[in-house]
Amino acid sequence: MAGYPKLPKVSRLSWKVWQRNSNIMKKNYRVNLLAPFLEPLFYLFAFGFGLGTFVGGIGGVSYTAYFAPAIIAISVMNSSFFECTYGSFVRMHYQKTYDAMIATPLTIEDVIMGEILWGATRALINGAIILFVVAAFGLVSLPISLLLLPLAFLGGLLFASLGMVFAAIVPSIDSLNYPTFLLITPMLLFGGTFFPLAILPAAMQMIAFAFPLTHLVSLTRAITLNNLGWLNLVNLLWILGVTALIIVLAIKFMKTRLIK
Repeated sequence: MAGYPKLPKVSRLSWKVWQRNSNIMKKNYRVNLLAPFLEPLFYLFAFGFGLGTFVGGIGGVSYTAYFAPAIIAISVMNSSFFECTYGSFVRMHYQKTYDAMIATPLTIEDVIMGEILWGATRALINGAIILFVVAAFGLVSLPISLLLLPLAFLGGLLFASLGMVFAAIVPSIDSLNYPTFLLITPMLLFGGTFFPLAILPAAMQMIAFAFPLTHLVSLTRAITLNNLGWLNLVNLLWILGVTALIIVLAIKFMKTRLIK
């Protein structure tokens, strides 16, 4: 219809981009899988079993059980966002991988969507590894916590597409430090990860509610503690709506950059 922006046309060929990135990861799987396995252990021992001994229970659970779901959400955010910022920028600008792929039957839309799907897959892999670790410590409720796997992929789509937006608009790879320190770090600290948002001032709570990580942490915590409620439906709808919007923006901005 006239007056409405055209949605990007993505074909099944986007999976070829996903497959290309998957094959590269398989060649270095030891390095790529070691960090997601060790990361939750560091968090658990430092904040859960370390700091947690000085903190009383929160919401009727121990601090370790309260914080463990946030580890999964943080990993989903970091793995997908950085894969589609630094990783995608290197493939686009330095390796010229995008130019090579666009010279094939792949369209720009296919390439970008394939990158986003791969970023979401990285989030799923990392989330599954961390879920296994925290489950080994008895910090999650099973089998309901298996719902975290599709949630990790959905959260990965959100942060991967957000990463692609920044990869498309920054002038240089050094400029990616800005969204890292001005967006990712504040979300890490004030996204309901280390403490409940209710203790923050009302204005800060409103800002935190606009953070994607806040909604992902809330859903992750509700699932792992088997405490789903109506508010979590709001979290899910917020993630679905914002993800769809940012995917469209990511493809639009990256297409504009590559056509220049």
